[in-house]
Amino acid sequence: MPILVIEDEPKTGDYLQRGLAESGFAIRLARNGRDGLALAFEGEIELIVLDVMLPRMDGWQVLEALRANPATAQIPVLFLTARDEVQDRVRGLELGADDYLVKPFAFAELVARIRTLLRRGPVREDALIRIGDMEIDVFRRRVRRGAVTIALTAQEFGLLHLLAQREGQVLSRSLIASHVWDMNFDSDTNVIDAAVRRLRRKIDDPFEQKLIHTRRGMGYVCQAQPAATA
Repeated sequence: MPILVIEDEPKTGDYLQRGLAESGFAIRLARNGRDGLALAFEGEIELIVLDVMLPRMDGWQVLEALRANPATAQIPVLFLTARDEVQDRVRGLELGADDYLVKPFAFAELVARIRTLLRRGPVREDALIRIGDMEIDVFRRRVRRGAVTIALTAQEFGLLHLLAQREGQVLSRSLIASHVWDMNFDSDTNVIDAAVRRLRRKIDDPFEQKLIHTRRGMGYVCQAQPAATA
């Protein structure tokens, strides 16, 4: 299946198309966000290389639309952009990007990152995950507890999905960071703890039965029965 490159700058788009084809990939090229999204929705796309600053529809909007559609929600997306601020990287990862590479870039690094994402492959899993009264619709990225629908950001959904996939397993902060953000955090950072707190406010605080528990000194676990050190 082809890789879809969505890049509006003509020289960069042509360079990527030629270079990736010479590296053995089948390539489809779109020059604006709306055309790129249409090509993705046509199907048979293995991976998307996506710019942020695009005409007609920017990269943030394209990614949100991809992740909201069950047919494209699992396609790996690599942002390739000149936007190098930390908040831009964080925003891309929170929206559901799988990787983020800043221009100017080394072409060999781009190819290596693409191959790494492709080696991961799609994860086959149940469409629905149920823990206690919580139901996670994986493909539609929707969460309910009983009759209540809970709105989550892309980052919050990724964190909850990881915990729910490994129900009953204690996940360390470093493991959560590497899976949800695809990066490592210093051991003294509170990024993971803050993210879990935000998730708990939505998933647990309004409900009597708590599902996300702390194992002090170890990490976090998702399970229907109260943990010993919740």
